[in-house]
Amino acid sequence: MPRFLLGYVRVVDGFNRRVGRFAMYGIFVMMGILLWSSISKTFFLPSLWTLEMAQFAMVGYYILGGAYSLQLGSNVRMDLFYGGWSDRQKAWVDAFTVFFLIFYLVILLMGGYESTSYSFQYNERSPTAWRPYLWPVKVTMMIGILMMLLQAISEFLKDVAKLRGVEI
Repeated sequence: MPRFLLGYVRVVDGFNRRVGRFAMYGIFVMMGILLWSSISKTFFLPSLWTLEMAQFAMVGYYILGGAYSLQLGSNVRMDLFYGGWSDRQKAWVDAFTVFFLIFYLVILLMGGYESTSYSFQYNERSPTAWRPYLWPVKVTMMIGILMMLLQAISEFLKDVAKLRGVEI
């Protein structure tokens, strides 16, 4: 396998591992927001921002952790057949099916770009009482989709290397 492809796999895997490990702590951010929501509704005036902010935090948590989840092999698979296959058979199937994922992620990225550029162009805001700008969550989604796309390509390269008898 060429040196630059090995470098690509190492850089993408390392970056996604660091971002994914950081994103894991987003669960505590969501818990804090929802805890404050419960406290403010019980003892004070209800906050307008808590539900939507928890949703935005959840978007960051899931979308930024997606590439790391793909890297760890934590994605959902149909293990009815897959679990009994050899590593080589799994690599063949994964190397083929990753193209469907890449196609899907490219379409998501194109749609996300359109939506994000619209959000910037028109200063799009949420139609709720709090009315936050939507571009931060859309940019987060674009970054997460791009990270997943880069990780899917990395997984493809690792599968091809495994088929050639080289372990990355």
